[in-house]
Amino acid sequence: MNFKPGYISLVRFPRANLQSGKYRPVLLLSKLPGPFDDWLICGITLQLRHKVEGWDEVIKRTDDDFKPSGLKVPSLIRIGKLATVEEEVLESVLGEISSERLMRILKRLMNHLERMRRGDG
Repeated sequence: MNFKPGYISLVRFPRANLQSGKYRPVLLLSKLPGPFDDWLICGITLQLRHKVEGWDEVIKRTDDDFKPSGLKVPSLIRIGKLATVEEEVLESVLGEISSERLMRILKRLMNHLERMRRGDG
């Protein structure tokens, strides 16, 4: 399957006892350089109360990209819940967020990393 940044995919996260876990939606942020087919992803949750203002993204039913996202209910894109996974663990594509939303998320992440580099973060 051809994955691309902005896609929402499913990943099976193992439980603490390493038995099969639940499928969770994730946002694909970037395919990483190198020969390993790794992706930088961030988690998506239904727990809107965990939102960090000015950082995380809520995708609501009224948003233009809600239906194309493939999400069934309003959800929180947790920019701080980053992980790297091999492409082979990406199960399927639920949908895709708008390019504007993806750019907003990436900009927040890049700005944060730049502040850290300067010692401001």
